Amino acid sequence: MERDEIYLIDLWRIFTREWLWFVLVLVLTLACTWAFAHLAKRQWEATAWIQIAQVGLVPPGQDPKVEPLQRVTERLQLVPFKNEVLASAGYAKTSAVARLYRNSLKLEPMLYAGSLVKLTVRAYSREQAGALAAATVARLRAVHRELEEAPLKAAHARLAQLEADLQSAEADRARYQQAAAAGNRREAGGQDVANPMLASLLLAGKNEEIRSLRQARGDLVERLGPAYTYDTSMVWPAYVPERQAFPNPELTWGIGLLLGIFLGSSAALARDVARRSRG
Repeated sequence: MERDEIYLIDLWRIFTREWLWFVLVLVLTLACTWAFAHLAKRQWEATAWIQIAQVGLVPPGQDPKVEPLQRVTERLQLVPFKNEVLASAGYAKTSAVARLYRNSLKLEPMLYAGSLVKLTVRAYSREQAGALAAATVARLRAVHRELEEAPLKAAHARLAQLEADLQSAEADRARYQQAAAAGNRREAGGQDVANPMLASLLLAGKNEEIRSLRQARGDLVERLGPAYTYDTSMVWPAYVPERQAFPNPELTWGIGLLLGIFLGSSAALARDVARRSRG
């Protein structure tokens, strides 16, 4: 304990004797910190939450997403995809904005939130950051629309076929109803309805067919509705804070102060060692 106290006293004496070097280095470090904080090009960070497109009409047990979440994150990190986003936003792929965009883009899959992807990207202004986040989502939406075109086309063709079958079945039911009511011999659907009883039996079967067709149509319409089928989009508008993301004033000055104290202390100790070696 005594040795520690003596060492601390000696250290204090060194600093009181070489305080000028400590102060000079500290002031120089703080001046460099001020210059960095004021001259460094400012960056703003935009955050967007992406909802992946979905087609509700898929076989049971299959993912309705047009592209798996892992594949989406891999696609967003591809350099060609990033360059396409930059081109759509009007930036050359060799520009400073493009380099910052490619280097700063970060993704975080959010499985617990319904297969969302959290995207962050930086730019040299708030407006620029928000525009690049929106351009990224727009380009991904265009890709996913191409992927969902085939299943949507098949689903709408199936819906049209159901509508046609339903109209045909309703027309047959109307003829059977007339035959059952009049009791006359009528030709319906290629069969001779000889008596009202046979017409009633055919009418009951046709009613069941119509009920089944209407249920299938209703289920298909629901699956193609906005609750189950939708495009890739941002769940909320991109968020860009008012304050810049880089350089962070508090962090910059904190690191500068700590570095200044360390370098000032090192300079004072080095000066004392040099003085002793000459003496």
